[in-house]
Amino acid sequence: MAPHDGHEAGVSIEVAMNAPVDTVWHWLRDPDAIRRWHGWQYEGLDEEIEVIYQAAQEGDEPYLLRIDGGDLFRLLDNGLTTTVTVSRPPRAEGDEEWADWHDDITQGWMAFLQQLRFALEREPVRERRTLYFSGAGLPTVPPLQGLGVEARQAGQPYAATGHPDLRGEVWHVTALQVGLTIDSLGPGLLVVLEIPASEHAPEGAMQAILTTYGLDDATLATVRDEWSAWWRTSYPDADAATG
Repeated sequence: MAPHDGHEAGVSIEVAMNAPVDTVWHWLRDPDAIRRWHGWQYEGLDEEIEVIYQAAQEGDEPYLLRIDGGDLFRLLDNGLTTTVTVSRPPRAEGDEEWADWHDDITQGWMAFLQQLRFALEREPVRERRTLYFSGAGLPTVPPLQGLGVEARQAGQPYAATGHPDLRGEVWHVTALQVGLTIDSLGPGLLVVLEIPASEHAPEGAMQAILTTYGLDDATLATVRDEWSAWWRTSYPDADAATG
């Protein structure tokens, strides 16, 4: 991923994916495919997909997609791999509402592109089930510290101290995000991200998206309880995970 984390206007996010360009393009245009990586599962997900992707304009060049609001997806065909770039416009001047959410949206695109990469490379067949966590402010005990994980470099294996069953690979690392694969969840993918301070979040915020595969309802309920307890080590008053 290119080293841009949303503090400056006009950022560019770049993620290389081990999938042919036609496959990646399909996963950006087909609603059923998008549902398997974008965001997290909640009641309004289908409407969100329609507003963002179905209303998007395809460019005159191949593999170019402009989202309402100005975000531009560009796919570079590298043969068996594809580079996906999302170019974000400068922070909106004169539109205070959207300007205040600029960093949130940037962090969201970073996380969602990594979820797309994970789905394409690791779980292109099975349906996902997700859990979403959020907390206002930056906690005294950061979420990854609560897991006993120190993630420094993408591609390295990790094993959580104090959690012998929690192990996998560091999926991605940026200044404000860490992604971890979770071997015991399918494998699954955990993305923990920090949202910079803004008018709507004066003290900043943190979020986490846990993507799982192949879990039945009973197992997912157990996972929800276990991971909600983890999140409460950082945010004691947090509600149970949604999704």
